[in-house]
Amino acid sequence: MALPDPAIPAADDTPLAWHADSADSAARRLGVDSRHGLSNDEAASRLSRHGLNRLTETPGKPAWRRFAAQLTQPLVLVLIAAGVITGGLGETVDASVIFGVVLINAIIGYWQEAKAEGALAALARGVTTPVTVRRGGHRKQLDASQLVPGDVVMLAAGDRIPADLRLIQQHELHTDDSMLTGESQAVSKAAEPLPADTLLADRVNMAYAGTTVVGGQGAGLVIATGDATETGRIAGLIAAAPDLVTPLTRKMATFSNWLLWAIGGLALLTVAIGLARGGSAFDMFIAAVALAVGAIPEGLPAAVTVTLAIGVARMARRRTIIRHLPAVETLGSTTVICSDKTGTLTENAMTVRVLWCGGEGYAVGGHGYAPDGTIVHDEMPAEISGAVRECLIAGALCNDASLNREGQHWKITGDPTEAALLVAARKGGLDEHTLQALYPRHDVLPFDANRQFMATAHGDNAGGVIYVKGALERLLPRCIDQLGANGQTVPVDGMAIEKAACAYAGQGMRVLLLARRDFNPGQNSALNADAIEKLTLIGLVAMIDPPRKAVIGAIRNCHSAGIRVKMITGDHAVTAQAIARQIGLSAERALTGRELALLDDVALIKVAHEVDVFARVEPEQKLRLVRALQARGEVVAMTGDGVNDAPALKQADIGIAMGLAGTEVAKEAAAMVLTDDNFASIEAAVEEGRGVWDNLVKFITWTLPTNFGEGLVIVAAILFGATLPITPLQILWINMTTAVLLGLPLAFEPIERGIMHRAPRRLDMPVLDAHLIRRIVLVSFLLLAGAFGLFLRELEQGHTLAEARTVAVNVFVMVEMAYLFNCRSLTHSFWKQGLFSNPWIWAGIGSMLALQLLLTYWPPLNAAFQTAPIGWQEWLEIGAFAWLASLIIAIEKYGSNRARST
Repeated sequence: MALPDPAIPAADDTPLAWHADSADSAARRLGVDSRHGLSNDEAASRLSRHGLNRLTETPGKPAWRRFAAQLTQPLVLVLIAAGVITGGLGETVDASVIFGVVLINAIIGYWQEAKAEGALAALARGVTTPVTVRRGGHRKQLDASQLVPGDVVMLAAGDRIPADLRLIQQHELHTDDSMLTGESQAVSKAAEPLPADTLLADRVNMAYAGTTVVGGQGAGLVIATGDATETGRIAGLIAAAPDLVTPLTRKMATFSNWLLWAIGGLALLTVAIGLARGGSAFDMFIAAVALAVGAIPEGLPAAVTVTLAIGVARMARRRTIIRHLPAVETLGSTTVICSDKTGTLTENAMTVRVLWCGGEGYAVGGHGYAPDGTIVHDEMPAEISGAVRECLIAGALCNDASLNREGQHWKITGDPTEAALLVAARKGGLDEHTLQALYPRHDVLPFDANRQFMATAHGDNAGGVIYVKGALERLLPRCIDQLGANGQTVPVDGMAIEKAACAYAGQGMRVLLLARRDFNPGQNSALNADAIEKLTLIGLVAMIDPPRKAVIGAIRNCHSAGIRVKMITGDHAVTAQAIARQIGLSAERALTGRELALLDDVALIKVAHEVDVFARVEPEQKLRLVRALQARGEVVAMTGDGVNDAPALKQADIGIAMGLAGTEVAKEAAAMVLTDDNFASIEAAVEEGRGVWDNLVKFITWTLPTNFGEGLVIVAAILFGATLPITPLQILWINMTTAVLLGLPLAFEPIERGIMHRAPRRLDMPVLDAHLIRRIVLVSFLLLAGAFGLFLRELEQGHTLAEARTVAVNVFVMVEMAYLFNCRSLTHSFWKQGLFSNPWIWAGIGSMLALQLLLTYWPPLNAAFQTAPIGWQEWLEIGAFAWLASLIIAIEKYGSNRARST
């Protein structure tokens, strides 16, 4: 009789808790004899029903729609309007330039969006791997995509788990689940059933797609493939996370919409006034076109792109790669950084911190797997002898890991805990290869989850020694004496040992007990658990995945910048709190994933704000935490490196992935990648982000008075019935040349001192505050007074219309040059930035002067732009007015600073 296929449970069935099922019961539910596996025919039938073991890639928008979407943004619409108007005036060259900027912006935006859609593809690649299965009573190798529920998969060290498995047998099986759970240590697996409410990270009888086997062997039943796996569920979370609009794009969209309405309304009002005064419809149309061309800041979208791109280049030099341009500015708005612990705040390298031998503690220095550091006792280098030496020898020999140097980095093979013991031995001057030659291994009793210890026998027929390492609660009762500091045996002091172990465990460290006993190889044919009795305790080893060196300072700087840092990890609460205390986070309370699951959304919003440490957190809970913080109006940056971090990385206002230890999935889901995996680089990135925003505001504050001033000149001419002081073509000349040569150099302004002591910008804060708006209005009216006044003066003195207009054009350019220095800092005098700290400013001014001289004196440009040569007296008048305008602006800036400080 055919066994049932578990594809679709009956309507009254509840979802199977596979980890709570016994191995035999799971096999019956899956309709398979685990000793023989599925038949080929049954496997083919199930494959046709369940489909390939691959993640479904959600189809994205068609390429043409993604490209078209880039052209509907308000800033781009402003540019398109300017291009249409310019083309309508017959100026095909200027129109081509404007549409060229539109095209470049659209291409950049399209490319960035296409890159962002690679997250699901990276997940799909992550589960494609060769796999060994048992089918029809025989072992065979096939591609992981061919797996179906009910397959029996064979596992060995180095394998990547191809699907979600219920383990049915294992022998010293250890897996690295950090990419899914955030757990920093290798997980020892078992096959026995577990309570139904066991959390994902604690389901040791399960193996999940995408994780890896670091040691031992085993076999498991496939319970889920493709989208039904835990990895597939995370893929669904990634796909469901919306593409959030950044603070920059929100503010620029609002600003541009306001600008469009203001320009349109002013143009209509001007036409109405002109017609009411008896002007012709054609003249009023030309005036309206001139007004629109003048008021539209054609260079603004290009300036935003260039400023962000310069920020990207600066960040690359500071070990940060930006994948989406708006992320540069978003960093400057960040109010909360949600950071994973393992590999982000910590080294992701287990490190021995303390040796407890002979009743005394010995501190072990150094970081990570590099064997650099000293062993210290009473603040002096310790003598490596007696119990300390024996402790290091035991840790190095009762060990299956290996440590190798590859270039500038040290790499490990095997369990990170065992690798940490090798590193500690090298710090004490003991090399494991030499020790293995001196004390050849005779036998081994591998670590077992039930025994909770490992033992190795070393020696020859003349005599030998058994070294044991494992859990204190299992090995301490087997110890009959212990080594003193001088290497002599003394009675066991159980209370002192347990007190020391509890103290280290309270600091978030993992504590191992090391012991030994002599044995005669000739009388023991095989090492077994019965031989692990009457031990001599050597000492305790306490280890932890330590914080990165620069993290403490980086978090302190984030706090001074008004940015809260929260740890969200899959690791245990005690470990998380210990690390939090070391790096300067509030560790009074750590909330676990089990506790989070009991909170509704309203309660979670409150807790997310108050608590800084979250432990044993699952992927959906990371997502909930990010959303809870965003619900409070926070701008959230989320760091991470594993697959389990990807949904939260995408949901966050800015996702930050680790470049070295991060999975491809995390990198594709993130907007920013740290090339050195150093949390401290985030601080540098925040500083750059704030500098980018500063420079964008400087450009906007500099460019708008020109546009408003040109509009005011047109409006004044219509109100007074005067000839237009500047033509639409001359306005285009001013706008296009000054935006490139004078405005864009502001993007290269160095970061102002003290920028990291400012509070983050509030989301409701507009691009321009009241002080800057007042300054823009002031400069606009100064341009109106200078250009219109000198234009009328030239006409009164008998100069031609072309000469008068040439003076007006040069007034705009010279005042813009003077105003440019005031915009190098919006709050301080420009010389505080350093007169030559931005050489691009001087290069732009020199180039602009050269162009103005050509516009004024070169006959071809005179003919094209209706200009004419002017004399030195006119230049003196232009220069005097520019100087006066600069003085007035400096006085206004001083007054604004006084007002801000009160």
